[in-house]
Amino acid sequence: MTTPTEQAALAEQAGTPPIPPVVHPSLERPDAFTQDQLGWVAWLEPRSAADLTEEQQAGLLQRSRAASPYFRLLAEDPPVLAARTHTDFDIFHSTEDGLRRGERELAAAVASRVNGCVFCASVHARFASHHSGRHDQVQRLLDEGPTALIDDDDPAWSAIAAAAVALSGTPAGLGAEHVAALRAAGLADLDIFDLVNATSFFAWANRLMLSLGEPEVIGT
Repeated sequence: MTTPTEQAALAEQAGTPPIPPVVHPSLERPDAFTQDQLGWVAWLEPRSAADLTEEQQAGLLQRSRAASPYFRLLAEDPPVLAARTHTDFDIFHSTEDGLRRGERELAAAVASRVNGCVFCASVHARFASHHSGRHDQVQRLLDEGPTALIDDDDPAWSAIAAAAVALSGTPAGLGAEHVAALRAAGLADLDIFDLVNATSFFAWANRLMLSLGEPEVIGT
């Protein structure tokens, strides 16, 4: 991953006027993966909430999201932001059928741990713990790494973790053996579809967060 300074240098070489990166010299950065709530700061200055256009406000879907510098940056492309947020909502909040919420959050947490997104991992690990009641197992994922739960006592969690690790590396990494293990653990095809969506979405979303800013410790 290139740093903001390197990105500016590459833009200059390409003949594009560089946007000065925002540097945070006094930022208190987390030194490990955590389930604690973290903040996030941008490397590019987002427009203020007051300066968002009506189209950009509509792209947020929820006006409260204007408080987030991350979403204000994504609001520079309102149609894409709206599509992204609808997808997010559909994956994680449409839980009447298919994979349970805790297991969807587990898949997102595994993907975030694979990709090294400390902020995303904190959010989805926290939700995985809340919805599953398995705080210690989720913490093990954060402490020991993305493959830590592949030998979990729960066959479903073991199969979900293995599939999410494989899929996060590259889509072709998810093979028939992963699907067979998921089915053997009791997951129906709709459950597996939800798992693929949750993992894939966050394998992409992690890259956005990692490219646009970094996490910070809050509340200390």
